[in-house]
Amino acid sequence: MRKKIVAGNWKMNNSLDEGLKLTSEIVNMVADEVRGDVHIILAPPFIHLTQVKKLISGVDKLHLGAQNCNDNAQGAFTGEVSASMLASVGAQYVIVGHSERREYFNESHKQLAKKVDLALENNLTPIFCCGESLEIRENGLFKEYVCNQIGDSLFHLHDDKFSKIVIAYEPIWAIGTGKTASSDQAQEMHATIREFIAERYGGEISENMSILYGGSCKPDNAKELFACKDVDGGLIGGASLKSRDFTDIVKSF
Repeated sequence: MRKKIVAGNWKMNNSLDEGLKLTSEIVNMVADEVRGDVHIILAPPFIHLTQVKKLISGVDKLHLGAQNCNDNAQGAFTGEVSASMLASVGAQYVIVGHSERREYFNESHKQLAKKVDLALENNLTPIFCCGESLEIRENGLFKEYVCNQIGDSLFHLHDDKFSKIVIAYEPIWAIGTGKTASSDQAQEMHATIREFIAERYGGEISENMSILYGGSCKPDNAKELFACKDVDGGLIGGASLKSRDFTDIVKSF
């Protein structure tokens, strides 16, 4: 049975005080309003992790995630954070391969495979991001492109490891642009991803894998998106910075 998941990626936003205020608001709203069986993940900047963990402890639905990890276990990599460090402060999830990391930091499929391996070794669940630009969408090669991202970084994993992955499909052309993939477009890509996984790992693993939508999901479109057969939740960017919007998205299941 695949999990319903809503993950908030704060990106490089919020001072510590702002982040703790936002977390407290979300904790209270979730406790008061959220009744459904949904897995809620907060992925703040690294400096927030320890304090956010304290605030969400004891709230069953809330879990801690990080936005990235290095592709080395340890060493002389100034400014970087390892998977083991994230695990040591109580993180349970880590976002890997976000489109901004791929674009701005030139992260390769090989690097992302190493990050996934290190995350799993440290009992972190990778939220593996994949998705296409507007150019690739318009040239009609988007299905092959996204499947290649998944295959090149994840298909080295044995069944037991692969089954622990969460996939997040991000149509890059719909992130921060005001555009949103229609529910039909989202469902089409999620179904394509699930079918691609089934070809390699079989139907049981594919059907039990959570695949999130990560393209400008907001309170006014979340319900329609989450109603799609193969959309199991969202990786939320801007809307996760407002407690009311984020909670309303969580309540859209």
